[in-house]
Amino acid sequence: MVPENLIKQVVETFYARIRKHPDLGPVFQSQVEDWSAHLQRMIDFWHSVLNTSGRYKGRPVPAHRRLPNLSAELFAEWLTLWRATTREISDPGTADLMIEKAERVAQSLAATCLEETASSKESGGRPPVFARVA
Repeated sequence: MVPENLIKQVVETFYARIRKHPDLGPVFQSQVEDWSAHLQRMIDFWHSVLNTSGRYKGRPVPAHRRLPNLSAELFAEWLTLWRATTREISDPGTADLMIEKAERVAQSLAATCLEETASSKESGGRPPVFARVA
């Protein structure tokens, strides 16, 4: 079980970095009106994903489908930032777990929110940008 205080620290650090990111920042800034509420929602989401707690009650697919200009490259940037943040804050085993779950989340959202491309067909439906990174 991943402790809530660690999840909170990762989420808050990650989204502070997201807000400053040149590509991801504008996407989130255009959609998030109340950052305090969004951070709590993301803490609940990751608590549910990591600990199967059931705390998160949202619907991430519709929220991501309405984003303008969503791309595989943005998902890849999101994952790169998530990987770096979790590795910096967490012990290696917990970071690996958090990264694995995030890769699955990104893959699932990308599969439902992005149009299928020729390259994803060639790779069995998994866009190359989501390949597991050690």
